[in-house]
Amino acid sequence: MARRTAVKTKRGTRDAEASRAAILQAALDEFSSVGYDGARVDRIAAEAGLSKPLLYDYFGDKDELYKAALREAYVQIRAGEEKLALEALSPEDAVAALVMFTMTHFRTRPWFITMLNTENLRQGSSVGKIGDRREIQSKLLIKLEEVLKRGWKDGVFLRKAEPVEVYLMIASLCYFPVSNRFTLAEVFGFDASEEGLNAHARRATEAVVGWLKQKGES
Repeated sequence: MARRTAVKTKRGTRDAEASRAAILQAALDEFSSVGYDGARVDRIAAEAGLSKPLLYDYFGDKDELYKAALREAYVQIRAGEEKLALEALSPEDAVAALVMFTMTHFRTRPWFITMLNTENLRQGSSVGKIGDRREIQSKLLIKLEEVLKRGWKDGVFLRKAEPVEVYLMIASLCYFPVSNRFTLAEVFGFDASEEGLNAHARRATEAVVGWLKQKGES
């Protein structure tokens, strides 16, 4: 009996984890394309290949779905950073790897930037309600702090910088050319292709590493 039930469950219903992932990705695409107000739950359900009632079973309502999608955006970028294994790289190489990853993530997942834009337009009203938001963010900061300490100890970095300061520099340098790539291309002739953005990432790496190699309090 147990075996028959298991087979029926496997064939007759979606795996709960896969269904949740499909909903979250569809929600990320929808909210980032049309914003919170323009997003429609029925479109998200259709894109995920699920019924609207089942979507509500998972997430309750549109606001909870948006909050879950926003959390997922942060979870995905932190998971990608985790794979970099910064602890196995030299301090300079670790910073370079983080810069290139950030640029690539912003470029290949445009919904990440637009989700942040949407949430900032909403004055952070939802991100503040994500209970483990600081825990999610702390994973990167802990690793980056270790990189900076190694760089300082080895005499590679002459500036005692806080991990938040360094990450803000990296995120800012990578964010602007991606979020404004169309206007930058039209107005300044900026090369917003993959090659052009990667070249900018290399310049950003030089800027961040150069700053860390300068003496200063922060």
